[in-house]
Amino acid sequence: MDLCASYSFVSKCIIEVMTAISYIANRFIYRIIEFFRHWYIKSVRIYLNFVINIFQAVDRYFAWKVTLHFIFHPLYGDYTIIGYALGFIFRILRLIVALIIYAVMFFIAVILYAIWVIIPPYLILRPFINYLF
Repeated sequence: MDLCASYSFVSKCIIEVMTAISYIANRFIYRIIEFFRHWYIKSVRIYLNFVINIFQAVDRYFAWKVTLHFIFHPLYGDYTIIGYALGFIFRILRLIVALIIYAVMFFIAVILYAIWVIIPPYLILRPFINYLF
């Protein structure tokens, strides 16, 4: 008797093939969901930690909070009118420069993250856009 002609063997083959197709489809959907979870959720944490570390490294140089705290104190302990005036002017200029640099860094960080967010939809939609136009 031929095994392929047996009803139970064909039934088992169909069940195994359907199980394999179901498993592959399940893993395919899982991997797509996992990719987007990794791309949009996990990457936010990693990117924010990176950006915060950069800001902290730059703040070690500019010391914005400390400079703001001592804004009305004289520069280098010079308690004359000139010391107070120069201390205030130099600290204000340092705060303004630091604020501009922080703003530029923040703007660059937001632009880079926006590009990061747009990459998957762009790559998915690009073939359709090229096909239509």
